Amino acid sequence: MIIKEIELNNFRIYKHSNIISLAPEGKKNISLISGRNGFGKTTFLMSLVWCLYGKQMQEVDDLYQKEIGDQGGYNKYIINSLNRLAKVEGETQFFVAITFSKLNIPDLPCKEIRIKRTYDIETTTGETVEILIDGIANELTNDLGPEYFIRDYILPKEIAKFFFFDAEKITALAEVNSPEQRKKLSEAYSEVLGIKKYEELKGNLEELQIKLRQESASENERKELIALTSSIDIIDLDIEEHEAKIANNKDAILEKRKESNDIQEKLIRAGSAITVEELNKLRNNEAELSTRLDDLMTELKEQFEIIPFAIAGSKFSDVSLQIENEANFKKLQYQHDNIKGITDKVLNDLLKEKKPENIVIDHNVHAYYSDLFKSLIKKHFFADAPELESDFKTIHDYSDSERGELNALLNSVKFSFKESFKRITGDVNQTKNELNLIRKKLRDAEANSEDSVISGYRIKKDKLDTDIMHLETLNSEFDKNIGAQEANKVQINKKIIDITKKLNVSKANKAKDELVTSQINNLKEFIKQFKEDKKRSLEKQILKGLETLMHKKDFVKKVQVDIIGDDIDIRLFNNRKEEIKKETLSKGEQQMYATSLLSGLVEESNIDFPVFIDSPMQKFDEQHAENIVKYFYPKVSDQVVIFPLINKELSQKEFNMLEPNISKTYLINNLHEDSSEFKEIEPSRFIKTYNKMYNDAN
Repeated sequence: MIIKEIELNNFRIYKHSNIISLAPEGKKNISLISGRNGFGKTTFLMSLVWCLYGKQMQEVDDLYQKEIGDQGGYNKYIINSLNRLAKVEGETQFFVAITFSKLNIPDLPCKEIRIKRTYDIETTTGETVEILIDGIANELTNDLGPEYFIRDYILPKEIAKFFFFDAEKITALAEVNSPEQRKKLSEAYSEVLGIKKYEELKGNLEELQIKLRQESASENERKELIALTSSIDIIDLDIEEHEAKIANNKDAILEKRKESNDIQEKLIRAGSAITVEELNKLRNNEAELSTRLDDLMTELKEQFEIIPFAIAGSKFSDVSLQIENEANFKKLQYQHDNIKGITDKVLNDLLKEKKPENIVIDHNVHAYYSDLFKSLIKKHFFADAPELESDFKTIHDYSDSERGELNALLNSVKFSFKESFKRITGDVNQTKNELNLIRKKLRDAEANSEDSVISGYRIKKDKLDTDIMHLETLNSEFDKNIGAQEANKVQINKKIIDITKKLNVSKANKAKDELVTSQINNLKEFIKQFKEDKKRSLEKQILKGLETLMHKKDFVKKVQVDIIGDDIDIRLFNNRKEEIKKETLSKGEQQMYATSLLSGLVEESNIDFPVFIDSPMQKFDEQHAENIVKYFYPKVSDQVVIFPLINKELSQKEFNMLEPNISKTYLINNLHEDSSEFKEIEPSRFIKTYNKMYNDAN
């Protein structure tokens, strides 16, 4: 897949129509777009994310979430995205359009797809998305809806961060600490590695099997199943309603917080207690601590969920032992079935052999030698196989992945829960104290004047802050409710499965049930092997990237990817087999790790999508920068678009190394403080033209 062309029309700093062509030329797969800070590099990257995801762009990356939050929520952000000069001239509409070519979409052969997202600040509909396939609308996009089409056929938003990224900010991938962060990242890894689609397919087959078996249920069983299924539908509606309320409250919080901060700035200016720079620093600290506190509270909530297991420690161990015994029993049963199968096959072959007419074998003799033959086969060929316990009962029947998750939880309870709980509660208290201290400084900095205007500001700000606290409390309650409903849903689903397992499938559905069962078992084995293959392959890719890019060649000796259930974790080890904590790496080393991780994920994803990189070499020394230019940018994708600051993030020497792979170069020419345009430059004259345009002696 190639992005052939992008058009920005009245989007933020890009006044009227600005079209840029980015199609690679042969093996030249890199395009460069540069300009000074504030001319529109980051805006260009944001325009692509907005075109594809609209309001959901804030779910792609913290960078976009912060930008939207700073402007008081998505509604204000998007209304403010109309170019200011165009607005003065009476225009009300802006759009971004992306034209894709060389697509490979199953059952949809085409040359081009054009996605155009438009916003009109004066219409009630506001935002619209148009998708044209080879110039015309298509039933598939209409049936699915544009958002689903983009997610399913172009690029899922969960993994867009791996293809649109700020190279300076990707160090966040090395600083994931909270369970919530790990959960989100694990979901993204699962999506990009292709694990999620097979898990979903298995889930669909399991749902189909339940429906087949439910058809043979008795009247009472059917009533119970209908009641349980209805309960799940009600829970799903309840969760959906609460999630919608949370989203609305978050938008309201962003708007009120922006208004509150603006008033606070006026109060501080009136009081002249601190400078605006000091105010912004305090606000940044407050935002960081608030985020930290949210993460800790999520972590603490997960610890609370473990407490019942810690209290019932001995019972939990008994359950774990039973499940382990069940797994061993299942293996043993399989082994005995294998022995029986081989023995029966040999006995059947013996029976088929023609016997001499003078030998008479009655049923007693046949039974005696048959039993003796079975015991001798076992004695001489399967002597190591222990006997099955005749009275053993399977209670839980866990799969391998479920058993792995339970053992991980048990190990957490045994070895780390107490210390983790102590550490988290300590960190929560410390973070709350630091947050209260900063908020006190902010309050103290506000004007103490009793001027009526100042007094009015203070009353309004207090009202806004009270509203924010109320909305945050409501969201916290909604979150708790969703958690309780999800847990309830798991229990109801378990009841449905337990009832369904006991049902005898009808004759009409027996063949279908056997086929579905076979496919589910095959898929389980496939997923298990697929995860193992992806684990090994990703380990090799990341290690290869680190060895290629880092100048400390023996610093990381081993990369270990752990996949347990839905959780995916990546660990680094040195040559002494000691784990290297990623948060202890320098910023440059973290960027190297994150770059190697991204390269490995893109390689393993089999998703053919262009890679866009902002702030490409912010934290690199000369050798690291050279390695990135030589080994990463030319190979990470068939189409790479880089947004460097010339002479700071890309020197003449680095440009010369990259030049054989460069197809197009553009400078963002700033015509007015509210208007920029793209200016295509011949690659050989790119840096010279940049220096001349900006009077740079270099």
